[in-house]
Amino acid sequence: MGDFLQFTFTGLTIGSIYAIVALGFVTIYSVTKVINLAQGEFVMLGGLIMFSLISSGLAYWLAFVVTICIVMVIGWTMEFTMIRRAKGADPISLIILTIGAAIFIRGISSMIWGKDQVRVAPFTENTPIGFAGATITPQSIWVIVIMLFVVISLYVLIDRTLVGKAFQACSVNPLAARLMGISPKRMSSLAFTLSAALGALAGLAIAPIMFPAYDMGIMLGVKGFSAAIVGGLGSAPGAVIGGLIIGLLEAFSAGYISSGLKDAIAFSVILALLLIRPSGILGEKNVGKGGL
Repeated sequence: MGDFLQFTFTGLTIGSIYAIVALGFVTIYSVTKVINLAQGEFVMLGGLIMFSLISSGLAYWLAFVVTICIVMVIGWTMEFTMIRRAKGADPISLIILTIGAAIFIRGISSMIWGKDQVRVAPFTENTPIGFAGATITPQSIWVIVIMLFVVISLYVLIDRTLVGKAFQACSVNPLAARLMGISPKRMSSLAFTLSAALGALAGLAIAPIMFPAYDMGIMLGVKGFSAAIVGGLGSAPGAVIGGLIIGLLEAFSAGYISSGLKDAIAFSVILALLLIRPSGILGEKNVGKGGL
């Protein structure tokens, strides 16, 4: 029972990170129909920028807020300078464009921070907490709390505000939204900015657990995108479910079978799920008509 709980705690922690990254994919796709494969780089930037700000002497929580703001600006800049200019391009070209952006951000990051991992202090005292033969650190609890906060905040934003209604209108019919006075370009910029903020939050949450490095965004982006696909691309609840499923699969595979096979096992199960339901767990048959 102790091992089972330990693997569960680990899976929920990692799965929560994947869920936040997946929500970033969903936020952009639901509004713009663009799959941003640079989402993992936003996570990486969150951890590394936080490290630099703290190292420069900035107070921890002020550095936390400033990091999110900086990454949001980077997300907005990416949309304004690249995605908007290529808006008429086909989906494959846009995907290649975001891959190029990811490579560019990764290269610049390696020049600024080098190729070694850095260490970021946890949010609070990180003494492990024992429970029924298992332990969980306060930072892991923070990760799960942040994921829940993000989910609730997105729900309120999308379903309870005018901005959320504008998001949904642009998702369903951009032309009709434009005729109603809603600017799809502004919603696209807002979607990228919000997605960058989610990536930064994920990076800040995981930085004390998984030491940040310039290349950490590659696998996190792949796992986050996989979570979005498993849950149903375009579905926010599905992104959360997909992230938690992948996190738990990895934790139990590493614990009961082999840590070297955890990725292979997780992706094998993902492929099996998609063969059974190609649109994802909560996805519609035509995700292009879906929304957050």
